[in-house]
Amino acid sequence: MLSSITPLGERGRASRWSVTVTAHVLGSAAGGAVLGLLLGTLGLLLSVVLRPVAGPAVLLGAAVVVAMAAGTVAAEAGRWRRFPSWHRQVDEDWLHRYRGWVYGIGYGAQLGVGVVTIVTSPVLFLAMAFMVATGGPLPGALLGAVFGTVRALPLLAARSVTTPARLAGMHRRLERLAPLGRRTSGAWAALVAAASVALTVGAVS
Repeated sequence: MLSSITPLGERGRASRWSVTVTAHVLGSAAGGAVLGLLLGTLGLLLSVVLRPVAGPAVLLGAAVVVAMAAGTVAAEAGRWRRFPSWHRQVDEDWLHRYRGWVYGIGYGAQLGVGVVTIVTSPVLFLAMAFMVATGGPLPGALLGAVFGTVRALPLLAARSVTTPARLAGMHRRLERLAPLGRRTSGAWAALVAAASVALTVGAVS
């Protein structure tokens, strides 16, 4: 995606990079919000159904979050490579078939939902668990919108790609930063696990 939606690429397709990127970010935020709305509603239904066994349900939920966080740490450390995923990418033909703002929104919405394209890290499933844990459509949608927005922001790294040489340079920088990104994701997941345990102990004590 980064190699396709750049000022260099958009100029070649007679589109404005700023318009395409804005549409992409908005589409991703909207896709994430829809995902969060559905999962937050699921969380609300579960809270009603499990109300008679609230204590064990809290413990089970915390165990699920900790397991997902552990899986994320393992995946980012390269110890778990075969987690559940679709094997589907966005349709690259859209780049030549539609206007920039159309494929910007379309790509963004799919990536914001997350689960309709290939999953590169189980951190997505951890975020989805948090959306369920919000226990309501509105907070779930807000969390999903934040998730979708953050997922789209890396596209801004391509803002200076106006020549083939700069495109190659961007790819080299991304490769250098990839290990740092994986370590950061793993550290965040570990922090989430610790926070979940602490909150659960406080809730049941």
